[in-house]
Amino acid sequence: MELCSVASIMSLGSLAIQRTHLCSLVFRVLPKLLGFTPSSLKKFCKDVHPPLTETIMGILPELPQDVLMDIFATLEIPDLIRAAAVCPSWQSAYTSLQSLGLYNLSQTPCLLYTSESAGDSSAYLYSLSEKRSYKLTLPDPPIRTRCLIGSSHGWLVTVDERSEMHLVNPITCEQIALPSVITIEQVKPIFDEYGALHKYELSCHTGTCAGYNSPSIFDLDKLRDELHYKAFVFPDTSTGTYMVVLIHNPKQQLSFARVGDDKWTWLPPHDAYQDCTYKDGLLYAVTGFGELHAFDFSSGPVVTVEMILQMRNMYGCGYMYIVQAPWDDLLLIWRICADHDLEPEPGASVFWNTTEYKIYEFDLTRSKLKEIDCLHDHVLFLGHNQSLCLSAEEYPSLKANHVYFTDDNELWTLRWKNDHRDMGILNLDDNSKEEVVSPQLFSNFPAPIWVTPDLRKMDVASRVD
Repeated sequence: MELCSVASIMSLGSLAIQRTHLCSLVFRVLPKLLGFTPSSLKKFCKDVHPPLTETIMGILPELPQDVLMDIFATLEIPDLIRAAAVCPSWQSAYTSLQSLGLYNLSQTPCLLYTSESAGDSSAYLYSLSEKRSYKLTLPDPPIRTRCLIGSSHGWLVTVDERSEMHLVNPITCEQIALPSVITIEQVKPIFDEYGALHKYELSCHTGTCAGYNSPSIFDLDKLRDELHYKAFVFPDTSTGTYMVVLIHNPKQQLSFARVGDDKWTWLPPHDAYQDCTYKDGLLYAVTGFGELHAFDFSSGPVVTVEMILQMRNMYGCGYMYIVQAPWDDLLLIWRICADHDLEPEPGASVFWNTTEYKIYEFDLTRSKLKEIDCLHDHVLFLGHNQSLCLSAEEYPSLKANHVYFTDDNELWTLRWKNDHRDMGILNLDDNSKEEVVSPQLFSNFPAPIWVTPDLRKMDVASRVD
């Protein structure tokens, strides 16, 4: 597999684009702007002036900024960043495109993973469309010391060794501190004799139970193994900012915070949540019992909740996901792990393998639920990322009617950190599986996660350096 460094690419002039690659970009984009078809432009180059490609290489940096920006707006992020490294004028066009918010090209999800050989502060981004990895250098604290509990809209949600959470954009290296973990309803700080934070106290109370057991005490780096389950980043149209939703223990409850808030807001009384999605002011959350709840954020400061569906969990060992389908229905998905052994014989390894998915389509307008056995030309991305359903026609490097999945079993991602990861690409036609990348290049901790690259920034006061 070919590797190249995004970190070095982002430094102007540190990587020259190969001439053949640049010409391919030119012939893919420039003809549209000039009114030529690609074949007619190639014929023009061949019949009129054979060295024209060299001429194009010479004149492209002098193209007007608006033309360059139009060209760059059609490139996927790896190509875009490489183009920005060619010369100052191209870098300027890239910067303008980013700062003006004009770059909105949909990106193919990538697999973000770490490797011991790359160092503690580096990660890799594996491109499914290019079948190659790009090395990233990320801000402190080192990425290999963090847990990855979510990925949405280009942002990772990480938990550091003090059990505090940050948003990190692996492409722009922007990092934003989220409200302190001690502002979560069930968490209290314990200070030492000098007034320094020493440990955490975790209460076991929920919205329906006061908690019969005494609170548990955790070291700063151990709370994250018990508290954090999964997190999401959603654009909040009502406020024009972003909202982070956290599924956390005890019993997988919900809390949320808007970027810039100084505390987490608890959403009682329900629990056992496993996945969420957000649309038009409504947060849809599914539980491991098959319930679908809708939280209404559009009616002012008070968030209301309603159960809109109750399914029967017929599948035992597995997880549930909720996905916003491109045709506006919701998909409710059971991940079934029939092949597992959590109490192996001495000398054997613990394992947990996904064997199939059961998919249900829920029509919100008619409140109708039906099982479907085929996604036709669509694909799913499931794991600790925000669950996605994409069109294989719009993303031609993806395989239709397949599920791209990573391991999100909390025993693996937070506790048994060095065990094998249950991840791959599953064909819904016959439940056959293949590896995402072979041979395995990634470390098992932090667990690999799907991320959709995004260049957009968040302008908030809580940004950290």
